[in-house]
Amino acid sequence: MTYKFKREPESGLILVNIEIDNKYALKMILDTGATNTTIDSNALYLLGHDLKDNIGTVEIETANGIIETEVFELDSFSSLGLTKEKFQIQVYDFLAHGIFSDYNGLLGLDFLEGTKYCIDTKNNTITLS
Repeated sequence: MTYKFKREPESGLILVNIEIDNKYALKMILDTGATNTTIDSNALYLLGHDLKDNIGTVEIETANGIIETEVFELDSFSSLGLTKEKFQIQVYDFLAHGIFSDYNGLLGLDFLEGTKYCIDTKNNTITLS
């Protein structure tokens, strides 16, 4: 399966479409340096998820130091032709921490676990097998 992606012109970030619970479409950055998938808490709230329904918290190390994020389990999470059921994501309040962007989070390596993939930056494609 090969999928086209868009790149941010200035930063070169890889943007991919994701779908939550088979009905909500968002954009995320594919971040192969991120261990876990992280979504903006504001986006999750606007999709109708109660932020009190987290299943715990975890401390993660970022470029700006250690932060605490909440963990949520989503019924279904899809991107690049893959679907993960009961997928756990980290949730972080981007806006409260001064992060303003056109994307709703980071698609991390946990989503690609068990998948062979090739990112072709010349043709802006990702091939999964």
